[in-house]
Amino acid sequence: MNKSIIILAAGAGTRMKSTLPKVLHKISGKPMLYYSIKEALKISDDITVVLYHQAKLVEESIKKYFSKDNINFVIQDHENYPGTGGAVMGIKPKYEKTLVLNADMPLIQANELEKFDLEATIVMSVLKLEDASGYGRVVIENGNVKRIVEQKDANENELKITTANAGIYQFDTKFLLENLPKLTNSNAQKEYYITDLIEFAISQKRDLKPIFVSEENFKGVNSKVDLALAEVIHQNRIKNEFMSNGVIMRLPETIYIEEGVKIEGESIIENGVSLLSNAIIINSHVKTNSIVEDSILEDSDIGPMARVRPGSHLKGTHLGNFVEAKKAKLNGVKAGHLSYLGDCEIDEGTNVGAGCITCNYDGVNKHKTIIGKNVFIGSDCQLVAPVTIEDNVLLAAGTCVTKDIPSGNLAINRAPMKLVKNFYYKFFGKE
Repeated sequence: MNKSIIILAAGAGTRMKSTLPKVLHKISGKPMLYYSIKEALKISDDITVVLYHQAKLVEESIKKYFSKDNINFVIQDHENYPGTGGAVMGIKPKYEKTLVLNADMPLIQANELEKFDLEATIVMSVLKLEDASGYGRVVIENGNVKRIVEQKDANENELKITTANAGIYQFDTKFLLENLPKLTNSNAQKEYYITDLIEFAISQKRDLKPIFVSEENFKGVNSKVDLALAEVIHQNRIKNEFMSNGVIMRLPETIYIEEGVKIEGESIIENGVSLLSNAIIINSHVKTNSIVEDSILEDSDIGPMARVRPGSHLKGTHLGNFVEAKKAKLNGVKAGHLSYLGDCEIDEGTNVGAGCITCNYDGVNKHKTIIGKNVFIGSDCQLVAPVTIEDNVLLAAGTCVTKDIPSGNLAINRAPMKLVKNFYYKFFGKE
């Protein structure tokens, strides 16, 4: 950790066409800025994030993921010093080298940032493209950067150059601090540009080294189209890593897995599955179009079309189609279809029939249902919480449970069936 890192996150991101700050738009469940900070923390303990647009919202959102001791948040003096150069002004880096990153590059990776460890006044990222249209061209001679030419200023020969500026720089900190006060806003936008430091270094005959980087890793996100394309790349990275470690995925391009999910052991993830937040899947089978959010599946199978909501822990359990669990601790349970199991604990050997629900909400508070071992619950039962059903109990189909049931009992409270002779004919007026 021998370099300081500054992450530029002050912009409004108007091309996103959103009231949400650009850096808070999510990739695989986490804000874009999260990924810049995550990778930066792998190589530095001196990280400064520069904010301006909706600064309070951005800072509060990011602090949910990182210790505040690890990151310095500063507000750009945008009124007096707008632009990328203005964003860096006033920051006092801790180390001799300072790496400046953009917060809208969520695909960046620490191992590529480590390549900037060269002895030069400035090390700048360069892309080798088939067509560099739209990019500033980087002129390289004898392994050194000689100049940057913006497309609008390039002549015919310069337009043929395919080395483009990727927008990430490492500065000698002393050079940075000495030259930032020299920046001016003498341009059409009246902004202070960090790229002007390149011209300063060239005029001072300093060493400028190019680093050729992956276009995929340094992909910027400026619109919701870019956001979607970046998420596809990120999703492929997540899924490829899991499959490399032994997870089976059916039609992986249809599966959505968020950052923070863990999959272990001999697990199978079928098509259309969504694994959200901090879900943990251990030796389990998640079938087609099921959702698991911030819950643990261990030696279990769910679906197709099952939903496990936050706070659940399933162990040795089978949930079939259209079964929903929420804050449910299920140990060795079978619930084949069409049931809701919320705010409950159910022990091994228990079978939950179709249409069974735990009535956990009274309109004001949530209440808990506790079900013991080897309980057989018939179809269409309602368990009105708070309620406890002890071991070895039978619940007849259609029973509404409103009080605790001791071990060994049968509970049944449905009304006797009544037959009204010839009522069909009287109702419809037909013989």
